[in-house]
Amino acid sequence: MSVGRLSDYLFVLCVFLVSLTIHEYAHAWVAYRYGDDTAKKMGRMTLNPLAHISLFGTIILPLLINFGYAKPIPVNFSVLTKKQIFAVAAAGPATNLIMVLILTVAFHLFRLKALPALGNFVLLAILFNLILAFFNLIPIPPLDGSKMVYATLKSPHAIKMYINFARYGMLVLVGFFLLGGVERIVFPVVGLLYFLLGLPLPELGG
Repeated sequence: MSVGRLSDYLFVLCVFLVSLTIHEYAHAWVAYRYGDDTAKKMGRMTLNPLAHISLFGTIILPLLINFGYAKPIPVNFSVLTKKQIFAVAAAGPATNLIMVLILTVAFHLFRLKALPALGNFVLLAILFNLILAFFNLIPIPPLDGSKMVYATLKSPHAIKMYINFARYGMLVLVGFFLLGGVERIVFPVVGLLYFLLGLPLPELGG
């Protein structure tokens, strides 16, 4: 790996970690507010990125497929109501979207395009937060969208079907990746929203 590419990777990784950390913290904080202190006891209710890093998912996988994930926040769903489960699951994507709005306003208001280093950091953060929000809303276990769907199910038959489906969730998710689901579904939606926000593409070095 060249020096230029290594610096780009470290820069992108830094932005990625910030976005992931905010997402995971939101899950932990909302769960704690509803009486589940599992994440807090395990040191996961923190804005320290080191607490959320998965060696494979956060460091290695992005080198291989330009995508990654953090360690999932531990949640004891047995102590939560269906509405609370929905809120905990939705907290991550919702926080990412709030960050997108805040950073977009800051980028335009303070004309950060004229400050390349800071401007690129903010643009990448907006991009990653959009991707994290919409990717996690996909209703495939163990993504947040699937938990939100589960929380709306009332029929015992539907719940049983969900539980059976969840057993194969990771296989379905891998298939989604291999069939280009991210490129065909997530990226176009993210790209459209990014364009509508009037943002330029971030620039990286060589």
